[in-house]
Amino acid sequence: MNKRGNKQIIEINDAYFMLQAIKEAHKAGTAKEIPIGAVIIQDRKIIARGFNKCISLSDPTAHAENVALRKAAKKLKNYRLNNCSIYITIEPCIMCIGALINARIERIIFGAFDKRIGTCKNIYKTVCTKLNHRIEIKGGEEKYLSTKCADIVKNFFKEKRIKKQKK
Repeated sequence: MNKRGNKQIIEINDAYFMLQAIKEAHKAGTAKEIPIGAVIIQDRKIIARGFNKCISLSDPTAHAENVALRKAAKKLKNYRLNNCSIYITIEPCIMCIGALINARIERIIFGAFDKRIGTCKNIYKTVCTKLNHRIEIKGGEEKYLSTKCADIVKNFFKEKRIKKQKK
């Protein structure tokens, strides 16, 4: 309590929200989906969660980001997610970056780079500089739990290869 008797606001940091996205990634792995997770926040509160569901839904667009975007838009009753940020365990692909731009997401925070299909450091910077809406992008650093996020995906595919070799 502060001097006025009000509860102090606890600052919730990026690592906390990335840990929540990691929990979603584990759900995806348990469901035998590529383990990528996402959470969307507004006013420092999680308003939507998502993990990859491409296989279970037979939907190539059901990436973690899009699953979370759909839930957030439904909750806010608006396709524009102004003043929202998304935490994603892996750098988004071109499809997802497009959806995030259209949703007017304010910030993208990702854990690990995706050297194969990630777009934040390459495509976004070159293609999207002419757009009216600019997204703040952060990620690929240890303060965003990059090693932990990368290891989830690496271990998932390592286990798949081991299982395939045993057959």
